[in-house]
Amino acid sequence: MNKKPEPREIAGLLARLAVGGIFIYAGAVKALAPAEEFAYAIEGYKVVGPKLALLAAYVMPWLELYAGALLAAGVYTRFFAVFNGLLLAFFELLLAQAWIRKLPVTSCGCFGSSGGNSIQHELIQNAGLLLLTVAAYRYGWAYSADRAAGGADA
Repeated sequence: MNKKPEPREIAGLLARLAVGGIFIYAGAVKALAPAEEFAYAIEGYKVVGPKLALLAAYVMPWLELYAGALLAAGVYTRFFAVFNGLLLAFFELLLAQAWIRKLPVTSCGCFGSSGGNSIQHELIQNAGLLLLTVAAYRYGWAYSADRAAGGADA
């Protein structure tokens, strides 16, 4: 017999899909653009030099894309909720140090080089996404690949 889904299960699923979807989109946009564009945005934070920025510009889009896809699918749900949360916390630190140092960051690079919001807007947006990763961690196992396979996160 099918049971009615609990609100927390729906919230966990929606949180998992929202965070995963945003990471998929952000990674795909950057992966499809020339890496040099994203590297330029990374250099704007003044924490790494050009060579390391270019390496990060090649690696980060794929890391975001795969981490988002695995979270959205519910594969190792809790691990990827934490992993995506740690990425968001790292991004928050980068944004916060740029804001404190009053760096002229015109595009955070979050969704490629096209346009951008203010650093304050990105900080608030990422804080909201961090809250969603908590919901994905706590309740995201519902309707997940983990649960379908009878895995440890089920």
